[in-house]
Amino acid sequence: MALSPSALKRFLIGKPIASSQDQHHRLSKKIALPVFASDAISSTAYATEEILIVFLSLAAVGLSAFDNLVPISILVIFLLIIVVSSYRQTIYAYPNGGGSYIVARENLGKHPSLVAGASMLVDYILTVAVSVSAGVAAIISAFSNLAPHRVTLCVGFIAIVTLANLRGLKESGALFAPPTYLYIVSLASLIIVGLYKVYFKDLGPIDHSGEVAQELLSGQKTLTIFFFLKAFSSGAVALTGIEAVADGVPAFEKPEAKNASKTLMWMAVVLGTSFLGLSVLAQKLQPLKDHEGNIKVTVLAQMAEQVYGGRNIFFYITQFATFGILILAANTAYADFPRLSSIIAKDNYLPRQLANRGDRLVFSNGVIFLGIAASGLVIAFGGLVNALIPLYAVGVFTGFTLSQFGMLVRHRKLKEPGWQIRAFFSGVGSITTLFVAGIVVFVKFADGAWIPAVIIPSMMLIFVTINRHYVRVRSFLKIEEGYVAPRHTHLVVVLVGSVNKGVLQAVKYAESLRPDRLLALSVVGSPEARAKLDADWAKHNMTVDLEMINDEFRDITDSVMTRINQLDDEASDDIITVIIPEFVTSLRSQWLHNQSALSIKARLLYRPNTVVTSVPIVIK
Repeated sequence: MALSPSALKRFLIGKPIASSQDQHHRLSKKIALPVFASDAISSTAYATEEILIVFLSLAAVGLSAFDNLVPISILVIFLLIIVVSSYRQTIYAYPNGGGSYIVARENLGKHPSLVAGASMLVDYILTVAVSVSAGVAAIISAFSNLAPHRVTLCVGFIAIVTLANLRGLKESGALFAPPTYLYIVSLASLIIVGLYKVYFKDLGPIDHSGEVAQELLSGQKTLTIFFFLKAFSSGAVALTGIEAVADGVPAFEKPEAKNASKTLMWMAVVLGTSFLGLSVLAQKLQPLKDHEGNIKVTVLAQMAEQVYGGRNIFFYITQFATFGILILAANTAYADFPRLSSIIAKDNYLPRQLANRGDRLVFSNGVIFLGIAASGLVIAFGGLVNALIPLYAVGVFTGFTLSQFGMLVRHRKLKEPGWQIRAFFSGVGSITTLFVAGIVVFVKFADGAWIPAVIIPSMMLIFVTINRHYVRVRSFLKIEEGYVAPRHTHLVVVLVGSVNKGVLQAVKYAESLRPDRLLALSVVGSPEARAKLDADWAKHNMTVDLEMINDEFRDITDSVMTRINQLDDEASDDIITVIIPEFVTSLRSQWLHNQSALSIKARLLYRPNTVVTSVPIVIK
């Protein structure tokens, strides 16, 4: 027996959760870390790789690439400290969440807040696309025969994560927590064991014998400022996801701000130590990666194979843990994109449907939209991480800059105890992240950074257009002082196709409305059809006037609309109710019945002073 749509929904998503149960579905710090920090922590799996791609493949500096890894990492960690310090202040200042958007809205005004909102929404969509693509790349590194199915795998995993998040934030968090902690443990193991073997067991660099590898290692060019900055901007993707905790403070258990702040600090420690540790290890082991993707194995997989002495159980644990957290890193975006879009929607800059909670207390429309948008990106860019990365950092650092500058303005305005030191860090942070955002746009413009630079202003235009619509609707519906709704004469028109039980019921319903005027209207295509309908109408002793319109061209909708317009012209203060009898059968057979009622209703929807009522005739 086939499941009904309602039963299928309950099977996939679960039973509805009452709004009163919201407090019981908050996140503890142990669950919140994988939910909100998996994006930032997972970036360690590809940030070092992206730096090496710039040095080895684009700058062609050969072995000197590895000498620059650690300096780049230290710069990124310095930036991490600045950003985390600023967002920790944001958490306590704005415990209702919203992150960069709320900070900019409250302190910088309308347009900066829209820039911040658009930037972060773009970032979250890219987070899903990049994370899932990188996770699939980790699996392909272990099982190369899956390479032709890269895009299909990416879209499939996005669908799985989307479905899991439709079941609720706490449920998806509990599901995704073990893979996150497994990755943290496996990464720590790789770094500790690797550095131990390097310094105490004389573990040497990876042996590269391929033609592409030799070409990369033989590079002799001098490293320019341009490529150094490009490598730095690629490494800075490690900071993506830092803002997630500040955006999602209301999802934490009480006290929300305190728990969110601790989770942010845990995330920063894990991210900073892991990123630096991997960079030091990569400097010693010298893994390779090229821009064209000729080297299929990821940098992390190369180092795991070297440290563990081949593709053994430890190698595969590392790969599956990497795959797991990269797929689940998308969960950070699923936690924050719907929440942020709901806040923007409540401000009337996005469709109000995005502000509605679904059955499981999540903003399900936002979840679904995020899954569709990320799938579109993956398909458009072939699921390749290095093709998506240039798009990634523009929105992130734009949001960082506006958030920190907004906090600077807030400190100067409120002048709370100790505001000077906090304002100093916010000011330094905003200048630094603005500089990084400029670097990203400049050095990666041709690689794709121009896309978010165009999309973000375009989204702002969409925000403003939507807001204008809602303002116009609100102005139209506003009740002026002394307004009294006018009394209209009521004309009811019952549409008749043939004389049957449904039509008789519709006429009886129309009579119960006690209108000022009631008539039945039918469109016939021949004299014979007219005579038959007239006879049937008389046979059942119908007292309602029946008007029949001859239309040899069988255009029912236009004929009905023309006659209704004529009736409306007869009395300027009419309100017209059009009653349409409709057969309702099962989903399997509904398509067998004439759908002219849908066309008529669609046309009448935009007609002023017109009410459309369907009288369903349910056929069991």
